[in-house]
Amino acid sequence: MIRKFSMATAVLMAASASAFAADLPRRTPPPVFVPPPLFTWTGLYVGGQVGYAWGKDNSNGVLSAVGVGPFGAYTNYNSPNGEVGGAHIGYNYQFNQFVIGVEGDVNGSNFNNGGTGFAFGAAGIPFGAFSVNTATRIPIEGSARARIGFAWDHWLFFATGGAAFADIEHSFALGVAGVGFFNDPATYSKTRVGWTVGGGVEYALNNNWSVRAEYRYSDYGTNSSATLGGITALTGVYGTQSSHLTESKVQVGFSYKFDWYTPPAPVVAKY
Repeated sequence: MIRKFSMATAVLMAASASAFAADLPRRTPPPVFVPPPLFTWTGLYVGGQVGYAWGKDNSNGVLSAVGVGPFGAYTNYNSPNGEVGGAHIGYNYQFNQFVIGVEGDVNGSNFNNGGTGFAFGAAGIPFGAFSVNTATRIPIEGSARARIGFAWDHWLFFATGGAAFADIEHSFALGVAGVGFFNDPATYSKTRVGWTVGGGVEYALNNNWSVRAEYRYSDYGTNSSATLGGITALTGVYGTQSSHLTESKVQVGFSYKFDWYTPPAPVVAKY
């Protein structure tokens, strides 16, 4: 009987100890839940791009001679083209599914081409007596634009537009049809300001990196006429020229967005 009473007492004490231990505070810290950062297009970003450009440069000019004045006119149609590549910087702000922002870019390029036309004769000089070679080149170009887009998960579909800038070089050579040119091309350059519009799509690989593809059309307007120097000293003939340059461009690129997002405070599980 005593043995049975001792065993019952031991079992009761063990059960009481287990219940008491269950009421003691845990020695290990409870798990901490940190929500993953929410993706947003908001932020400052930088990146690079490469692409291909093609365009039209319609040139109109007047030929003049020292002591004679204007004696002919010409029209040339150039189709310059070439590769472009450079860098961009911008800032986006997202609210709901809409994204607005600003962006600037600069590209170096080998965009160039030339063409030959014939002068319309005047003052007794027959039609086509002179041949004129003109060429167009853009070594550097850039833009400052606004962007507006619609975000769908990690995709951003956007339109863009603003001001376009280009350092445009024109060259001019004059000759006699069927004979040859009198001089090496005379070159003049001018920074032109125009407008550009386009659109594209961008995909965010994560909170920082994204890739993009876009198309843009730029119009640099009509260049004011300029005396094409270097011809008078050689031949006594010189020219003035105006041109209207437009450009289409497709580009692909990447961007890195600086992540200034601050996640909410950790949620600590309670027991």
